[in-house]
Amino acid sequence: FSLQELHGIFPWLVESIFGSLDGIIVGWNLRCLQGRTNPNEYSVALDFLDPSGPMMKLVYKLQAEEYRYDFPVSYLPGPVKASIQEQVLPECSLYHNKVQFPSSGGLGLNLALNPFEYYMFYFAISLITQKNSPVTHHVSPSNSAYFILVDTYLKCFLPTEGSVLPPPSSNPGGAIPSPTPRSPAVPFSSYGMHHTSLLKRHIAHQPSVNADPASQEIWRSETLLQIFVEMWLHHYSLEMYQKMQSPHVKLEVLHYRLSISSKHHGSPAQSSYQALHAYQESFKPTEEHVLVVRLLVKHLHAFSNSLKPEPLSPSAHSHTASPLEEFKRVVIPRFVQEKLYIFLQHCFGHWPLDASFRAVLEMWLSYLQPWRYAPEKPPQSTEPLPRSVSEKWAAFIQENLLMYTKLFVGFLNRALRTDLVSPKNALMVFRVAKVFAQPNLAEMILKGEQLFLEPELVIPHRQHRLFMSPTLGGSFLSSRSPAVTDASFKVKSHVYSLEGQDFQYKQMFGTEVRNLVLKLAQLICQAQQTAKSISDHSAETMASQSFFSWFRFTPSEANGSYTGNDLDEIGQDSIKKTDEYLEKALEYLCQIFKLSEAQLTQMMMKCGTAQDENGKKQLPDCIASENGLILTPLGRYQIINGLRRFELQYQGDTELQPIRSYENAALVRLLFRLSSALNERFADQMEVLCSRDDFVGRLCRYHLTNPQLIQKIRHSPVVRDRTSQNWGPRISLRFLASYRTLISLLMIYFLASWFYVGPVGCTFIILIGYFLYAVLMTFFFEGWKPHEH
Repeated sequence: FSLQELHGIFPWLVESIFGSLDGIIVGWNLRCLQGRTNPNEYSVALDFLDPSGPMMKLVYKLQAEEYRYDFPVSYLPGPVKASIQEQVLPECSLYHNKVQFPSSGGLGLNLALNPFEYYMFYFAISLITQKNSPVTHHVSPSNSAYFILVDTYLKCFLPTEGSVLPPPSSNPGGAIPSPTPRSPAVPFSSYGMHHTSLLKRHIAHQPSVNADPASQEIWRSETLLQIFVEMWLHHYSLEMYQKMQSPHVKLEVLHYRLSISSKHHGSPAQSSYQALHAYQESFKPTEEHVLVVRLLVKHLHAFSNSLKPEPLSPSAHSHTASPLEEFKRVVIPRFVQEKLYIFLQHCFGHWPLDASFRAVLEMWLSYLQPWRYAPEKPPQSTEPLPRSVSEKWAAFIQENLLMYTKLFVGFLNRALRTDLVSPKNALMVFRVAKVFAQPNLAEMILKGEQLFLEPELVIPHRQHRLFMSPTLGGSFLSSRSPAVTDASFKVKSHVYSLEGQDFQYKQMFGTEVRNLVLKLAQLICQAQQTAKSISDHSAETMASQSFFSWFRFTPSEANGSYTGNDLDEIGQDSIKKTDEYLEKALEYLCQIFKLSEAQLTQMMMKCGTAQDENGKKQLPDCIASENGLILTPLGRYQIINGLRRFELQYQGDTELQPIRSYENAALVRLLFRLSSALNERFADQMEVLCSRDDFVGRLCRYHLTNPQLIQKIRHSPVVRDRTSQNWGPRISLRFLASYRTLISLLMIYFLASWFYVGPVGCTFIILIGYFLYAVLMTFFFEGWKPHEH
């Protein structure tokens, strides 16, 4: 087709693939397309959208003619949208020279994007807009076509080996031109100095047209990364957004708001209120969104770590460093660090307290460990000892200090509010403790804190610190900043640029955080004991399950006071894993924070007081008042997390208990009437039998009376009122209404019919078996007396 025809269908084609911006058109639904369920569509879609596939060839073909396509500003992330609507140019160079007023009669602002930018904008934002896509089967995000395409684009445009592959061109030896600067269509104020793209710097300094192709095509790498970061990470509230702005920009925006309000509204307060809500954004990242961001983080670590070692001579460096190598040097601190920190803070503060937080946790831990993605191989050793973190990563740790310290405190606050008896929650605590316990890592974090807390005797003035902020300054690869030799100044610049000049830093190895760690260690000890008690209870329950126990209530059933939790349904293996995770996590925390044996012993003793001499847990933490016991906040926490509970037992007549879910309601009522008639008819005879002193008397007393209930009735008028009038010897037939009893009877009759035994024979076998069971129970509970055998 001709370029004009392709230009006309390109926006329609992109929308039909990735869906509409408002989410109404789903498109190809790449996020739910998997090779396991739709192998043909999966392979065709990947081939069509591959970096060397037909779709990208169309993009490059249109790119050669410098076509432009409108992208509505209203669908951009909240902070960027509000900034552009207030005519304040965002700092990201991606938006420079692209904002346009609508044509006559049009509504809203638009970005004029080239074909590559337009395609990537739609591709990236489809992860956010297409949240409510219909799903008919379980979808694994890491196996979806969208996830694979993200990985493919990252490997193509941010290669760890070699250079960026040149795009296919119809002209042999020709290259696709880079985007040309365009004059802004709206008068914008800007944040400090204008950013100059990587492309402009390198093309401006190119000696000839036949220069390194990477210098001509580096704009694709920069554009791809900027789009991914802006669409996936640039979402937060006004409070966080304003923290990252320089003071003179805040003043400029304030003047603008006041001028608009005085001109149109006449009330500054009203304009400020509207501007406040213009920045608010309901941003709730999904688990799939977090997994894609983790993929981006891992690849950027590998991309940055593939940087070639710097030559010893500075002059040699200036002549040999390629644009791609320069890009690797600054890709994380200049493009990702700031927005990822805010994104993680948002997730730590707003993510539900459940096991789905594991995705956020692993993304955070991936960013904290760039050495895992370094090209060098760890030395082979016979023992799987943890590898020590090399000193060469000290600069990265210091320049990302808040990622390690403040987010660790955020995780502690989350862990203290979760149920650590759950295997998934225990695993998350174990993972964090294991990462921070890597040899030499805690020491380097402590060194970074010491550098930040050094007095500012040799630190330059405030404006110099602002100048070094990652959010300010010139272009990403413009004239390089002077080498900063003061490590303390680097750490302070990092902290103040992310949190502001008035930030009150909370030391990770300070007293306050250490107390939180001690509290977490105490909860770990309590959770271990809870898991152990649940394991013991499950073992006892399994051991007590016998054939004859199906015919009678166990003590827990009679009282209805079951003390287990979800772990009983998980099984003994998961309980064992929970104990292992918690034990190793406690060991790692002791290594990180140098907890002494005395402190651990004291905590274990405190936890041990929760067990009395019978191995039963004490009551939840309460305070006595005139109205009885009142739960304290600690007591509520203990109940919610299953650490302690009140022992609740049915105090009345077992015959009058509410009908259970495992009982047949009609049979319960019928058998109650039958047993009541029998008890009324044979009451005197049962009294005589129970008063005998021989074996028959003991047999009748054990099976026809309830000594515990009789004792309670004698000493408690409340219990007496809740029981039936006749609380002497009586027959109880309610156990026959249990579904498991009915199933057992059916099984016996089925087996009897298999061996040609009639109904009368079956009944006789059941009665003989129950009589033997009654005799044995009498011997066990009433005592064995040989002379009365």
